[in-house]
Amino acid sequence: MAPGLLPVRDVPRASDAARAAALDSINRSSSLRLGWLWEWAKIFQFAVVLFLLVRAFLVEAYKIPSGSMEGTLLVGDFLLVNKLVYGAEVPLTGQHLPRLRAPARGEVVVFQWPSDTRKNFVKRLVGLPGDTLAMRGGTLYVNGEAQEERYVTHTEPGTDPTYEDFRWQRGHVVRTASAAAPAAGFDSLDAAGAIAGAERNPGDHPSRNNWGPLIVPAHSYFVLGDNRDNSLDSRYWGFVPDSLLRGRPMVVYYSYAPDSARRMAWLTAVRWSRLGVRVR
Repeated sequence: MAPGLLPVRDVPRASDAARAAALDSINRSSSLRLGWLWEWAKIFQFAVVLFLLVRAFLVEAYKIPSGSMEGTLLVGDFLLVNKLVYGAEVPLTGQHLPRLRAPARGEVVVFQWPSDTRKNFVKRLVGLPGDTLAMRGGTLYVNGEAQEERYVTHTEPGTDPTYEDFRWQRGHVVRTASAAAPAAGFDSLDAAGAIAGAERNPGDHPSRNNWGPLIVPAHSYFVLGDNRDNSLDSRYWGFVPDSLLRGRPMVVYYSYAPDSARRMAWLTAVRWSRLGVRVR
């Protein structure tokens, strides 16, 4: 040993087997972490696809934005809408699945607004294809019979305005009592004249509470809001093509008072009594 140098001790070295075991342990831990993330990623992707399928074909959420259905539905109600019942639309194709059944008169329906299909409306279906509809003094007549609509509310019962929006009706009005009788199912011309107005047809000057008779075309529907004095509905813009029906509301799954003065009204102004209410 050279002068001034300290002796060098042998440093124990790990065997090849020990090093291999350590590397294997590290790799296994990394693989477990990556495998866990990959499993969660697959679950997330599946959940997203499932959500999109359910939303497209089965059930969709809808919020009530206006008071046109007040008495039945309130502003701030959140609905679950059954899209399958009337034949859900296949996204990006314009085609519809076979419907489970045809819409029925008196049902509440969600549909695309014919004047702007980007917007969805909810109203009550009152006229089916071939029906003859009229309104006299705010009372709805379907095929010559006055309807007892207990769900209807009137916020302005003393007024009956006439708007330019109603002018579209003139092209669909049954002009004579003799024409109205068979179309509406009246037993006599006298009965038809009582609705159509043999001398003066209200269809010539339609107003909010007095119009018709109108015959609903094939593959179309006529809808009205339950809040009859404050509803933008078929009286104003016409019939709803059946291709625009999106579904039938089933239940109110959440509701709050959006006009509440409370902070965070969506959480502090919940209408607990409306949760779970069925839409009829």
